[in-house]
Amino acid sequence: MTRQDIRNIAIIAHVDHGKTTLVDQLLRQSGQYRKGELSGDCILDSNPLERERGITILSKNCAIDYTDRQGHHYHINIVDTPGHADFSGEVERVLKMADGALLLVDASEGVMPQTRYVLGKALAQHLRPIVVVNKMDRIEARPREVVNEVFDLLVELGADDHALDFPVVFASGRDGVAALDPDGLAAATDIHDLFDTIIRHVPVPDLDPDAPLQVLITTLDYSEYVGRIGIGRVFAGTLHAKKDVCVIDRHGEMSVRRIGQLFQFDKLGRREVSRIDVGDLCAVVGLEKVDIGDTLADVDNPVALPTVPVDEPTLHMTFRINDGGFAGREGKYVTNRQLRDRLMKELQSNVALRVEDRGDEFLVSGRGLLHLGILLENMRREGYELCVGKPEVIYHRDDQGHRTEPIESLVIDLPTLSVGPAMQLLGDRRAEMVHMDTRGDRSSLEFTVPSRGLIGLRSRMMTASAGEAIMHHRFEKYDRYRGPIPHRANGAMIATETGSVTGFALDQLASRGVMFVSAGEAVYEGQVIGEHCKDSDITVNIVRAKKLTNMRAASKDATVVLKAPRRFTLEGALEYVEADELVELTPQAIRLRKRFLKEAARKRNQRKFAVAKS
Repeated sequence: MTRQDIRNIAIIAHVDHGKTTLVDQLLRQSGQYRKGELSGDCILDSNPLERERGITILSKNCAIDYTDRQGHHYHINIVDTPGHADFSGEVERVLKMADGALLLVDASEGVMPQTRYVLGKALAQHLRPIVVVNKMDRIEARPREVVNEVFDLLVELGADDHALDFPVVFASGRDGVAALDPDGLAAATDIHDLFDTIIRHVPVPDLDPDAPLQVLITTLDYSEYVGRIGIGRVFAGTLHAKKDVCVIDRHGEMSVRRIGQLFQFDKLGRREVSRIDVGDLCAVVGLEKVDIGDTLADVDNPVALPTVPVDEPTLHMTFRINDGGFAGREGKYVTNRQLRDRLMKELQSNVALRVEDRGDEFLVSGRGLLHLGILLENMRREGYELCVGKPEVIYHRDDQGHRTEPIESLVIDLPTLSVGPAMQLLGDRRAEMVHMDTRGDRSSLEFTVPSRGLIGLRSRMMTASAGEAIMHHRFEKYDRYRGPIPHRANGAMIATETGSVTGFALDQLASRGVMFVSAGEAVYEGQVIGEHCKDSDITVNIVRAKKLTNMRAASKDATVVLKAPRRFTLEGALEYVEADELVELTPQAIRLRKRFLKEAARKRNQRKFAVAKS
């Protein structure tokens, strides 16, 4: 016996192909809300960072109770997944909760790098895709060619005949319409064709309600009132509130605990229930030490489910407490213990993260610069003060003992006139061209490039393409080390004094390079306050004031016009720093500094490095 009224579906797509917007329309047109009850766009992107950046970082669950045209009732669990490969830890886990996948593809852009990535993950979980050609309202939409691209991609990924016979829905998430034929979209008034396709083609959970209990925990939530909440799916049996279960962790260790409360997903929230039937999703409260990958099993017959495999990290950087000149002035959490506690808390839900405690600093590894950058931005906003080092890739050794490094697939869409500068940039970074396609005045270039070659590339590519380049990349494989990559060409200007920046000093140093600070800003000794016009570091007195004398000068009343300083975003600062520099993060500022603040300590370290190298 199976539950015929349950459908579990994950929405997967490339970045910015309209997943969250489409979910908005499914919620609005489900008949569960009064007009005007749901306000705003991208309702599921509740995290402030998600709204600012326009991307999904954390997977979201919602549930729709839908009644079809024949009057049958269905409970549809929807999981909105991230599109960025940096958040693959989220994607892999939540696909375990689904029986089918909505694959969204932009009607103009077609198949993109992350389309391949997330579809590969879905096929690995044996999920049959429903293809939704979205953004049909775009002038340059080419729906039939896009469907052919998806078919070719499925063949390339080794999909079986069942998956190749995929249903297609044509939609405009922004307008809230869907149709089974692209020519019929103009007459469509709602999105119910998509609902009907989900009901018809997403398999009913074929699970045994009479078997011993098995629940796989795939996501964690946290509440200050009830503590940790385990979110997962019932794969066998029935889960009851106020009853004991056997918790089996990923190492096979077992412990018996009692479930406090049980919640079922309902619309955008959850409602408390006494039981969860097989095939449905649930949120469990009261299991104090539950973790991702744990199985909740029957006490008398405990059998573990396979744990969730997660891709290994490709990038790491050091985290340490802030010991700069202004340490402790702007943040709330400034000690090593507080930093350790925060990183250990992040490990509970961020399964793609690794943390190695080295005493006075932590080596934190992640899936990419964006993955680690989001963590740092969240910590900064929570009130933490910390310093982080230059991001570095994680090397391995192959069977022959050769050094291997992570290689990424990079796709760049840019004006055809900018192809030359772009190829020169990538050639310097050991990239190899795979494919080039030109449509009108824009070109699409595909490369394989070392992950370390992507660090600092985005800002330079934007300069080379007059701000019009669109870049996407995803991890491909570990391959042979491709050789050295040029470092930052220019040296740094380093402050020698602590104090406030003066306009006089800025004017005097204007010809020496580009400044990162403005007049009146507080700086400290060892802070990087500008970029030198040459390839060497120099120390400068940026707080020097003009001497007051009683002598008249011809330039006394001349107006000084200072150039605007260069300001860094968090990712921009991480891309810019070199090995002997740190990025200082506080709730109020992002600063660059030298690892050793005193000039004497820097020279001593250089001598030590030179001796060790010789």
